[in-house]
Amino acid sequence: MKTKSPIFTVTSWIRRQPPKMKVFLAVLSGIAALLFLRMVVEDHNNLFVAAEFVHVLGTCVLIYKLTKVKTCAGISLKSQELTAMFLAVRLYCSFVMEYDIHTLLDTATLVSTLWVIYMIRFELRSTYMEDKDNFKIHYVVIPCAVLSLFIHPTTNHFVFNRICWAFCVYLEAISVLPQLRLMQNIKIIEPFTSHYVFALGVARFLSSAHWVIQLFDTRGRLLTALGYGLWPCLVMLSEIVQTFILADFCYYYVKSILGGQLAVRLPAAPIAGDAKAEAVVDGFTGSLIW
Repeated sequence: MKTKSPIFTVTSWIRRQPPKMKVFLAVLSGIAALLFLRMVVEDHNNLFVAAEFVHVLGTCVLIYKLTKVKTCAGISLKSQELTAMFLAVRLYCSFVMEYDIHTLLDTATLVSTLWVIYMIRFELRSTYMEDKDNFKIHYVVIPCAVLSLFIHPTTNHFVFNRICWAFCVYLEAISVLPQLRLMQNIKIIEPFTSHYVFALGVARFLSSAHWVIQLFDTRGRLLTALGYGLWPCLVMLSEIVQTFILADFCYYYVKSILGGQLAVRLPAAPIAGDAKAEAVVDGFTGSLIW
């Protein structure tokens, strides 16, 4: 009789747990990860650099998919456009407010994101799932713009720059929503897209860890350093929201990887008659060497 691996035993036990226990285990795992990072990373600013670097790696996975596999199926053009938007604004703020290594990483991410947008719009348009990528982005762009007018940093920088900085923080927090909506519509996510979204989840977690650890290390003084009013609280909330938005997908990603599956299948059954989504997955799982 074949002996079951410890990983299989643990994952099987987690699957049998009720939803409340799964949430508790997820929160406990997050706290354990934060404590681990706090102990092993001496300069916590490196967590933010690592987050941006992971984002770049995730975008490189998309570039590989677009150039080698020649398809953009499963990729949300609207998410890429929102990403390019907040990166462009953040890059502007970085140039005029604080030029550092983040500026270089943001430049690399923006250039690669713009290239992905070009490939989807022009070179691989025939494989774009436009009918599934149906999230209305003005529902998030306009509220973020309005919110940034009223709640933004209280530093000594020019007010327009402070509003821009707030806008990119808010927009970044929800820029992945169109991608999640597309994946919800097709129910099955092929490997390269799932790797990219998981990389975004890791990047968001590292960024949140940077702020949370800094908050505890400074015993709350970080909030006053960011300014006064609602702005410091919204910065922290935006970071946490980004992480929780992607946490559910990351769970199913890890579950699929540990189960030896290439494609990530979300809980609901695929949409009846969605031959395009099924064909994408069958093509990847049948011909790719992962």
